Amino acid sequence: MSNQQSQSSSDRFSVTIHSSNPVDSKLSSPPTFLSPSAPPRFPPPPLLQPNQIPSPSIKIPNLPSPSNAIRTSSSLPHLTTPPGPPVFSSPLQPSAVPFRASPATPQPLAFSSASSLPASSSPQFSNGATEVQHQISDIAEEYSHASNSPNVLLTAHKVLKQKKIANVPSLGFGALVSPGQEVSPGPQIIHRDPHRCQNCGAYSNVYCNILLGSGQWQCVICRNLNASEGEYIGSSKEELHNFPELSSPLVEYVQTSNKRPGFIPVSDSRVTAPIVLVIDESLDESHLQHLQSSLHAFVDSLPPTTRIGIVLYGRTVSVHDFSEELTASADVLPGDRSPSEETLKAMVYGTGIYLSPIHASLAVAHNIFSSLTTYKRNLPEASRDRCLGAAVEVALAIIQGPPAEMSRSIVKRPGGNSRIIVCAGGPITYGPGAVPHSFSHPNYPHLEKTALKWMENLGCVARHCGTVIDVLCAGTCPVRVNILQSLTKAAGGVLVLHDDFGEAFGVNLQRASCRAAGSHGLLEIRCSDDIFVSQVVGPGEEAHTESNEAFRNDAALAIQMFSVEETQSFALCMETKADIKSDFVYFQIVIQYSNAYQADISRVITVRLPTVDSVSTYLESVQDEVAAVLIAKKTLLRAKNFNDALDLRLTIDERVKDIANKFGSQLPKSKLYQFPKELSLLPEALFHLRRGPLLGSILGHEDERSVLRSLFLNASFDLSLRMVAPRCLMHREGGTFEELPAHDLAMQSDAAVVLDHGTDVFIWMGAELAAQEGKSAAALAACRTLAEELTEMRFPAPRILAFKEGSSQARYFVPRLIPAHKDPPYEQEARFPQLRTLTAEQRTKLKSSFLNFDDPSFCEWMRSLKVLPPEPI
Repeated sequence: MSNQQSQSSSDRFSVTIHSSNPVDSKLSSPPTFLSPSAPPRFPPPPLLQPNQIPSPSIKIPNLPSPSNAIRTSSSLPHLTTPPGPPVFSSPLQPSAVPFRASPATPQPLAFSSASSLPASSSPQFSNGATEVQHQISDIAEEYSHASNSPNVLLTAHKVLKQKKIANVPSLGFGALVSPGQEVSPGPQIIHRDPHRCQNCGAYSNVYCNILLGSGQWQCVICRNLNASEGEYIGSSKEELHNFPELSSPLVEYVQTSNKRPGFIPVSDSRVTAPIVLVIDESLDESHLQHLQSSLHAFVDSLPPTTRIGIVLYGRTVSVHDFSEELTASADVLPGDRSPSEETLKAMVYGTGIYLSPIHASLAVAHNIFSSLTTYKRNLPEASRDRCLGAAVEVALAIIQGPPAEMSRSIVKRPGGNSRIIVCAGGPITYGPGAVPHSFSHPNYPHLEKTALKWMENLGCVARHCGTVIDVLCAGTCPVRVNILQSLTKAAGGVLVLHDDFGEAFGVNLQRASCRAAGSHGLLEIRCSDDIFVSQVVGPGEEAHTESNEAFRNDAALAIQMFSVEETQSFALCMETKADIKSDFVYFQIVIQYSNAYQADISRVITVRLPTVDSVSTYLESVQDEVAAVLIAKKTLLRAKNFNDALDLRLTIDERVKDIANKFGSQLPKSKLYQFPKELSLLPEALFHLRRGPLLGSILGHEDERSVLRSLFLNASFDLSLRMVAPRCLMHREGGTFEELPAHDLAMQSDAAVVLDHGTDVFIWMGAELAAQEGKSAAALAACRTLAEELTEMRFPAPRILAFKEGSSQARYFVPRLIPAHKDPPYEQEARFPQLRTLTAEQRTKLKSSFLNFDDPSFCEWMRSLKVLPPEPI
């Protein structure tokens, strides 16, 4: 078996496995995580315009859940740089896979049912181990179809036994893992050390076979028989229900002891992780007024025990002192160089208070924000001095405080991840990490390369100190997205672009500060039956753990997470090394992190899936939307720039053709293939992907596109799905909403439509409805309320735009809908049955309201690939 190792690049990391000898059961070297460079990745920040009209109660009739997800894990991976666009051919070729830095709420997993391992899959053990076959706990049966976890979503509920078909790269198999996703109701808590397999390191779980007489348990990953020190001895299976790990597929092991030197485990909220605002003071009056309003609202929204610090930067760095209550007082440091240790020590050991709980310093914070002044010199925004790099270094220093070994008393370190939130209005043009304001500078390429490396190192320092850095940009001045993203990516944060410092900026400021965060995160994936992880996309990197020393054959893929948050997820692509003989395969995902109270959490999720020989049975179990998101993340990983993104649209075309050829049926006496009906949602989602903002040309500036792509690669399932395929909801009388396909046939003049596209939500009002003042006001209020409810917990908060039919702003809305007016009436009616009741005059009127674009319709696109749309359409 040959392994290819990828070389790290500054923007993303990837893991890839190449197996030239698929039957080989061992990998010669451990997987490697890389950072393939790619265009900036966080999406343009959305602007939120909250509803100000009293809104009627709204009902949403049975809106379908984004997907029924399933979970998966894997064990053995290799890494390599991202490959070129895939060419799908009949003979299976190993796919090169990249690991990348990349959440919202994944759908629940379906646990497969089976109370015992088949005889064919269980090796014969001596010393009475064969009794395992007959003393299997039936507890797992309870969780066959009922237990769910939002942490893991699999692309299919079943696994194909045949390696050649299972590894077809155009469809593939994998999982989306959201380590920080909260579980409701919460998992069962265990306050003791777990029982782990002495061979592979897997945890005992609900699917293990138990020898009731001796208490031995059989590992589901490697089939090894392990002792339980007598704990699992019982007279009946019912007694095993007393052990949470043997009665639930999702458990948490909690250890409150803290082994890190210099830390004291404290649950006192006064030592919670602080938030430091790093604010650009080189702003014009209009921007400054909006920023001040957002900052005032932000501190008013914080819990009273939150500790906050305020740092300003321009040509110098100003660290505000909360000990002065009547005036805004600050210590000023030079911004042209990194602060020296002596300078930082003098500041930290001085008399100033740079971090203070809001309940004690709210009035001081308001005084500081009110004292901010506009930029005085007559220079363009892009060329003003901004020493953001030095300001972040100072912010890190005040978060860390004096070193524990140098202090006169024990220092209580904050729990969880601290946060630095940068409010930026322009590029870094001064001090460390700066670039010239003009691209025409003769030495710009070299200075940019140096700045990228310096900012990446700064982000790594922040991450190792347990600090996440988010950068919220606003205004029209270019901010050099690639420089800022090298900082946020390495520090586990996000970069968000806003039109201004107004309401949307303020909402994201609040949501950035309150995201649930853990620190020192580690994600481990173990898979049975020679299944391995060939590619990972997510906000992490390869972890070097000591588990291989403790367990002889631990083949787990270990990922060090930059932070542990609900808004993030990892995409795992999996393959099999040989045909599967077992009736079930097992995946175990372990999420380890420290919470805000410095308790060490190990969340263990075990998934069992049945294996099948029938391709149609497998296709019926495929979760179209999870598969679409996984395909989109693998595709977007290659998009280093806009030209790459356009080229990748051809890759989507080839993928659809290959799925139809491999899994569809060829029409008699024809070269056309029928796309498999079991995957009816997949091709339309991929069509949205190829023409939408991620791969298409809807957005005008490359900074916006690259930020959007970067956000998508790390986003949770819910947000990722909406960014790929928009959700269209039509307002009906009575305040209810009907979900419709996202086609322009939804643009009916007597209706209002809400289109949720992840980072943007649009409200379109038909001309006839807009002319009726009372009805339009009620519909608009209902639509805005719905939009806010759909995006209440989303980060970044999307911008919400409302406009009327025929207005100039409708150009944001129309290109995101599939143009179906070109389709014949029978195809239109297949998607919109309500069109059957329209008269010829009404049909003509509906078609005339459509803004004409040259894009092909979905059916035209499918036929151009010599593929017929799945039935029913």
